[in-house]
Formats: sequence, C-alpha cells, structure tokens
Amino acid sequence: MPSSVLLMVSAAAPPAGARSKCLLLAILALCTSCAAAQTIVHSDENLPRHRTEAWAMNYVGAATLMTAFGETPALSPWGWGAAVDLGYIPRLSETQQRVGLHAIKQEDLNRSPVFGRLRLMLGLPGDFVAEVGYTPPVSIYGTQPLDLFAFSIGRRLLERDSFSLSMQVFGQHGRAQGDITCPARLAGIDDRDQNPFGCQAPSNDHIKLNYYGLEATAAWTQGQWHAHVSAGVVRTEFEVQVDALTFNVHDRSLLVARGSLPFGTAGTSWDLDGHWNLGVEVLYVPLYVQRTPDVPSENDPLTSVRLQLLYRFD
Repeated sequence: MPSSVLLMVSAAAPPAGARSKCLLLAILALCTSCAAAQTIVHSDENLPRHRTEAWAMNYVGAATLMTAFGETPALSPWGWGAAVDLGYIPRLSETQQRVGLHAIKQEDLNRSPVFGRLRLMLGLPGDFVAEVGYTPPVSIYGTQPLDLFAFSIGRRLLERDSFSLSMQVFGQHGRAQGDITCPARLAGIDDRDQNPFGCQAPSNDHIKLNYYGLEATAAWTQGQWHAHVSAGVVRTEFEVQVDALTFNVHDRSLLVARGSLPFGTAGTSWDLDGHWNLGVEVLYVPLYVQRTPDVPSENDPLTSVRLQLLYRFD
C-alpha cells in the first residue's frame, strides 16, 4: 500500500471499527487504480515481404504511386500545368482483410474507394519537367492523409515521328491515419463475437507511405489521341505505428515493411483542345502474400483504374 494511504489512515486514528472501514475503503481504492492501469506493448517487427501485414501495407502504398501518366509533357522552360488525379481502390474481401496477427485478425481496410492527388508541373531548361503532387487532408470514412507529398523529374529521351520514350525519377513522403486496428464502430462493445479483440476505444494508427523509384514510358500520338505503356520499380519504406487500446493493453507496436515493388501501366488520353487533356490508365502492381504457413505465396495484385484531367498554361 502507498505510504500516503497509510499516513491518511493512521492520522485519523478512529476507533477500531471505523479504522477497519477506512482501511477497507483505502484498499478498494488502491485495487481500483491498479485495475485501471494499462500495460503498454511495443511488439516491433521488420516484416518479411510475404507476411499478410506487409501485403496490406504494400497494397495501400501501391494505390498512391505517382505514375507519369503518359509521356513527359512538352512544356517550354518555366511553362507550367496543373492536373487532378483520381484512382479507384478495389474493395477487399473478408479473406484479404484478415491480415493482422499472421492472418488471424481481420482489419477494417475497406475505407476510401478512391485516392486523389493534385499536381503542379513546371518546365525546366534542357526539356526537363518537374512535378509536385499533394493529397489534401480530406477525411473519408475515418481515414485521412497527412502531409502527403510526391515529387518527380522527367524528360523525353527519344522522339521519332509519333513515338516518344520518357523517363522519370519520383518519390513520395508522408503518412495517413485512421482507426484501422480498432474501428470506432466496435469500440466498447462487450459482445466478444462482434469485438473479439476487446477494442476499448477507436485506434489512432498511422502509416508512413514513403517510396522512391524510376519509371520508363513509351508513348504514341495520333492526332488528338495519345497511348502509352510504362514499367517501373519503387523502393518502399512503409511503416505502421499502431495506437490501439485492446482490453487493458495499449498496443504501440511498430511494423516495418521495406522492399521493392515493380509496376506497369497502360493508358490513353485525348486532347480536348490546346490546353485541356483527359486521360485514363490502368495500374498493375503484383503483390505476393503467404496467407497460411503450408501454402506457397501467391500473387494478389493491385489493379487500379485511374483518371487524370490536365491543363497546360503555356
């Protein structure tokens, strides 16, 4: 028993019966405070690339890739343009969402059905074009990007008749947050069938979505129409910082998934006039995962349809 409690009981020096009641109340108060204490867990891991948790992180990160979306724009030095990107994020099945604790715990991954980005493009000397991308911190179904910026610099390496070959280096830095480990809809529910992991409050999980990579794009132009295919690879440095209260345990585990992700795109765009261009492309990212120990890893890829509306100011 803490010395402050003993001092409080002895200083009053009540009769024996009252003293017993005071002592009992003090012990009950102490036990209540002990029961309310939280155990903080830091179960940090560097995840193998085929782990289900790593697959989920790669799936989310792949949806944010800032692809070139066609050949490098033909911008004169200091000419600029702006674009809006919107990509579809396919809905995951219950089996695909069972990624926590080595594919035991089902996570609430079906949140935003789309990923958006604003782009600014600036022509540079030497036919280079620099781009900055930004995803506004719009909250959708409990998830929100935070300080999510992307950057690229590209150039057309070859132009011959209607064909061009472009190359870009690009990267992204930032994070997103959401109540993934413990969704708000489950917090505090006593029914163990609905809330088997005892979520006491909505979690405040954060995922870092940092990557950098290289992409080559082959493109063809016919009048107002453009077609392209591209291939690239990114080095990923994804991290999830868990912040969840389950039962009386405060989970502050850090999960790290680093590796390389190849990807490919195919798309087309149409010049609406001298300034506006509307494009569509399909992004394909192979993602390998081992969902059960006795079964070899399999490819469970991200396939996303994307739209872009571009305006050139020069």
